[in-house]
Amino acid sequence: MNEKFIKNEQYNFIKRQVDLIKDIYKKNSDPSVIKAFRELANAQILDLFPHAAREQVEKLDLSRWKTDAEFDQYVQDLARYLIPFPKLTEQQVKKMFPKAKKLKVPNLSTIDFEKMTYLSWSDISTNKKFIIYELNEKLMGIECKYSIINKDNLCSFCNRFGQVAFISTITKAKKSNNPDYYKAIGNYICLDSAECNKKITSVDYLTTFLEESNRKHA
Repeated sequence: MNEKFIKNEQYNFIKRQVDLIKDIYKKNSDPSVIKAFRELANAQILDLFPHAAREQVEKLDLSRWKTDAEFDQYVQDLARYLIPFPKLTEQQVKKMFPKAKKLKVPNLSTIDFEKMTYLSWSDISTNKKFIIYELNEKLMGIECKYSIINKDNLCSFCNRFGQVAFISTITKAKKSNNPDYYKAIGNYICLDSAECNKKITSVDYLTTFLEESNRKHA
């Protein structure tokens, strides 16, 4: 079976569960506790793939493994089934941001699309942060203003504590009785999107943020 079926954030979630299991093995010698924790982790992983085929379920099943080496090999083997982020050209990126006339696109040849949930970069000269994500099987981009926060905080995308930026964007929402109405939304996200992509285990907030940003009616 060579079909790629694991998204980056799902892979990160699996790695986190494996790290927790390995930690439990080191700290707890009670076989019943270890077994219960391993079964719970296995169930949570399989819940991410409700439509998985039998062979895929077998690949995801970690209940057989007990040693660090076995768990490390399990994670390494699953990396072969990662769904890469769609590779983009500079022209494709520019088309997503038609209002950004002097858009500075990052060097796409240096980006690891294999392990990525979303693509993002900052333009220091304009204090803009750009985000591209595949929502409902369609790539979409949003442009945000950003400011660096001197104090570490929780990232809304990956839910990890670290250096963040505050981003805000104006939604497309309109009110028929108020043509001048606009709504700004924002939150804290990792300043370093590459690190965020390594930690993100759920796209719930990322999806909500993008949907809200593109909502046309208030």
